[in-house]
Amino acid sequence: MGEEITAFAKFRGDLIAGLTIASLCIPQDIGYAKLANLDPQYGLYSSFVPPLIYAFMGSSRDIAIGPVAVVSLLLGTLLQNEIADPVANAAEYRRLAFTATFFAGITQVSLGFLRLGFLIDFLSHAAIVGFMGGAAITIALQQLKGFLGIKKFTKKTDIVSVMHSVFASAHHGWNWQTIVIGASLLSFLLFAKYIGKKNSKLFWVPAIGPLISVILSTFFVYVTRADKDGVQIVNHIEKGINPSSVNQLYFSGDHLLKGARIGIVAGMIALTEAIAIGRTFAAMKDYQLDGNKEMVALGTMNIVGSMASCYVATGSFSRSAVNYMSGCQTAVSNIVMSIVVFLTLQFMTPLFKYTPNAVLSAIIISAVVGLVDFDAAYLIWKIDKFDFVACVGAFFGVCVCLC
Repeated sequence: MGEEITAFAKFRGDLIAGLTIASLCIPQDIGYAKLANLDPQYGLYSSFVPPLIYAFMGSSRDIAIGPVAVVSLLLGTLLQNEIADPVANAAEYRRLAFTATFFAGITQVSLGFLRLGFLIDFLSHAAIVGFMGGAAITIALQQLKGFLGIKKFTKKTDIVSVMHSVFASAHHGWNWQTIVIGASLLSFLLFAKYIGKKNSKLFWVPAIGPLISVILSTFFVYVTRADKDGVQIVNHIEKGINPSSVNQLYFSGDHLLKGARIGIVAGMIALTEAIAIGRTFAAMKDYQLDGNKEMVALGTMNIVGSMASCYVATGSFSRSAVNYMSGCQTAVSNIVMSIVVFLTLQFMTPLFKYTPNAVLSAIIISAVVGLVDFDAAYLIWKIDKFDFVACVGAFFGVCVCLC
């Protein structure tokens, strides 16, 4: 009887955690797909298939799987270097994205099978802190397009090009209605995060904040028809579950090598983030994480995902933190999240038609703010000045050179 109660208590914890992270992942996925220059549904696809695969193969009880901001931006930037116009060449761009995802998975599985997990340990912590901080600033600045309602925006991601584009359109390109929506909702999201930090029992407030923001802003735009006054909206999200993309993978020609090169880079960054997250929460709950098993699980889910219209998925820190705080006990929370995403794809995507791009920008900005870790940077400065130089170098390298 005691075991049954324990099993039920575990499932209840996983159910609550799964529903909570689903409410966070759905609006985030739509925004992150835009970072990767893909249509919104591809973000949702990537939170349906990969979490299911990971739930059966992974060793972490707390990690929540799906698209993440840093990998989405990196993938989008590298893909755009090869295919300059993702809109005009949408089919070719998607095929290269799926091919890169396939090779990201191959890279991760290979490292796991060859038991090369120790290579991740050689990555400098200082460089990772700097890289994440620089990526967060770059991502936040990219969101100014949607946040300010700018229609003509640079396709480059370096800070100089982005700021030039923002100020060049200041007199005629900004939309005041969009700015009001974006600023109001960003303030709400940051306040929700503040409440969650102040009182750990209110962890659910920042978790459901993005979904509430999407519901409120979508209703507001629909009622006022603000889209007719220049407020840019999502407009259309393809209904239905992931279509097969097996026949879209490049296995010959120039795109094969391009996809492999992009996939290796994206796969390594995704792997580093997932392992770091997994280790953090495993240490907090005092259980062992099998690094090589994790690599095989992450790689397999991306290989399968590449054949089901997904792009590179990994562990998300914001979702994993919410998963942990919600009381998850096993990886079943990922299955619950996946089921909710499945239901959303099947029945609810038309409801997002009037969702303003400004709220997606606000959600992404509020999510990446936490990636700038001032405390870690200060600690690195106090302990080792040489490491701090590496941290600063990585930060500015991403801000200036990611283009």
